[in-house]
Amino acid sequence: MPKNSKVVKRELDDEVIESVKDLLSNEDSSDDAFKKSELMVDDQEEKDVDVEEGSDVEDERPAWNSKLQYILAQVGFSVGLGNVWRFPYLCQKNGGGAYLVPYLVLLLIIGIPLFFLELAVGQRIRRGSIGVWNYISPKLGGIGFASCVVCFFVALYYNVIIGWSLFYFSQSFQHPLPWDQCPLVKNSSHTFVEPECEKSSATTYYWYREALNISSSLSESGGLNWKMTICLLAAWVMVCLAMIKGIQSSGKIMYFSSLFPYVVLLCFLIRGLLLNGSVDGIRHMFTPKLEIMLEPKVWREAATQVFFALGLGFGGVIAFSSYNKRDNNCHFDAVLVSFINFFTSVLATLVVFAVLGFKANIINEKCVIQNSEKILKLLKMGNLSQDMIPHHINFSSITAEDYNLVYDIIQKVKEEEFDSLGLKSCQIEDELDKAVQGTGLAFIAFTEAMTHFPASPFWSVMFFLMLVNLGLGSMFGTIEGIITPIVDTFKVRKEILTVICCLVAFFIGLIFVQRSGNYFVTMFDDYSATLPLLIVVILENIAVIRIYGIDKFMEDLKDMLGFSPSQYYYYMWKYVSPFVLLCLLVASIVQMGLSPPGYNAWIEDTAAEEFHSYPTWAMIVCISLMVLAILPVPIVFMVRRCNLIDDSSGSLASVSYKRGRIIKEPVNLEGDSTSLIHGKSPSEVPSPNFGKNIYRKQTGSPTLDTAPNGRYGIGYLMADMPDMPESDL
Repeated sequence: MPKNSKVVKRELDDEVIESVKDLLSNEDSSDDAFKKSELMVDDQEEKDVDVEEGSDVEDERPAWNSKLQYILAQVGFSVGLGNVWRFPYLCQKNGGGAYLVPYLVLLLIIGIPLFFLELAVGQRIRRGSIGVWNYISPKLGGIGFASCVVCFFVALYYNVIIGWSLFYFSQSFQHPLPWDQCPLVKNSSHTFVEPECEKSSATTYYWYREALNISSSLSESGGLNWKMTICLLAAWVMVCLAMIKGIQSSGKIMYFSSLFPYVVLLCFLIRGLLLNGSVDGIRHMFTPKLEIMLEPKVWREAATQVFFALGLGFGGVIAFSSYNKRDNNCHFDAVLVSFINFFTSVLATLVVFAVLGFKANIINEKCVIQNSEKILKLLKMGNLSQDMIPHHINFSSITAEDYNLVYDIIQKVKEEEFDSLGLKSCQIEDELDKAVQGTGLAFIAFTEAMTHFPASPFWSVMFFLMLVNLGLGSMFGTIEGIITPIVDTFKVRKEILTVICCLVAFFIGLIFVQRSGNYFVTMFDDYSATLPLLIVVILENIAVIRIYGIDKFMEDLKDMLGFSPSQYYYYMWKYVSPFVLLCLLVASIVQMGLSPPGYNAWIEDTAAEEFHSYPTWAMIVCISLMVLAILPVPIVFMVRRCNLIDDSSGSLASVSYKRGRIIKEPVNLEGDSTSLIHGKSPSEVPSPNFGKNIYRKQTGSPTLDTAPNGRYGIGYLMADMPDMPESDL
């Protein structure tokens, strides 16, 4: 272009800016909304920058360094401790391999569709949970606050579990492991085995007495356990340091915290398959019991596991997704992360039952030896005849099969006197049928099995380091579900908010490191999240499908993805998922009503657990947890509906243009604020009143994108000049 042409162009641009200033200066002085808007005319050759509502430039919002980092973050959040100690238990309890069928069905019906929904709204609106639901409908902004409250409740006790893992990790650097043998007690006359340990087992004693130093009831506080207090502080320091810069700091840690557990699981699987009895455990695990599949309880527990395995409703999924580019293929992400989660659960199940099969084999061998000695004594005493013992049986090196043969013969011959003989049936299946989950699996059953491993300290270090990493990955997503929405909504500094949040959570979390703290962990786990999260996800589904509109949402997805999602999701979101969620909510309420509210207390004298009902004050706490978690939803709804808060100062964002594209648009809280892409049609605009909405789309262009990032914002004209060509602006 010649030099004089550039001068002419600059003069024309100056005239445009001057005309805009004249237009603004002539507007009605009472029109606050218009005066708060601003027009930017930039060089045509400058690159488009999409900016979401409420931010000045898109670059201010952090972004993932790579797609791999984002996927690892989502995997780290969804794959947690439940995959290791909850899924194997449910699989064993509900029909073995047959349990995988209802789990997969429900994963396709509610898991992937709802996970896809949360990824899509987070990526589209680029806000945390509060901003997303407030953007769709301000009256439903309480959904985001409810998610934050639930995240906070869960973070309080979830980090305690990480603290427990840190304690066991720190104690694993010694040989033999401290929970390998029962401790000896010395008095003035003799030495004897600790009675509490002798009545239970070495690992059980170490967990309840050495680690937790647990009290006998919820009401008996017993003071702080200083060892666990230090471990809890260490856990919160780790979380705080990792999250203080948001995804810029936690994203880098994800490469280790998300991948390391898979390395450990594969190592354990290979080592476990080389152990005696591991195949018995895996075979027992995947032997299907098809009749159990018909029980409603199996489907309810499978639905609950799918729901919580993917982290639905917590806000972490939305928060992580909000840092993505708008054209990211979130459908691929939803399917990929969901199936990674599923296969991780299956891998963990293989590992757990390979190790438990080895443990059961050792216990079965001890059982055979002990009962064979009893049979020899009975033979010497004349209570049993030598004639009933097969000639090939050698009690000095008897196998489990030979013992069971002798056991069956004695049971048939001595049918009336058999119970008085005190013999036991030594079957590996009986040991494997003892369902163990949660802390009982990780800190008792698994630790006992590892004591029999060669180089047991090494495997113990690896196992508990894996638990720490699994816990941290989930904690990052949980804390992100608290921090991101608050930062987006209230514009506070992320570093300060993160430190304050971690400090407050640590001091509140001290109730979990009392001697009675384990009972409070059980209480929070049972009552703080289950029902509130179900209600949150049901409201999320209603907000997108009913309030916002399923058709608009499908068009949004087409705009983001570049292709139309399958109609399968249309019917899942509109009909199937809401129905299944409502059924799950009703079933959970019924189950909660039928199950007596209480906890299993450890009784020192008997060295066994005993069920205790919650006292009145504890029941009040349980109900308060559920009410507090869901209370923000009706509060925000009433505040918005009754206009108790004046949002006039912050509700209308400035309107800025770049190359004729709308970059930020006003949010009219009284009007239709549900559309993410489509603005009001000309027929919906009540009048060309500048104070309400000064821009509209051209007639005949109903599909143009009017979203805050302005991908298709060209064509916005003055409302009182319907025929003015675009170039005149």
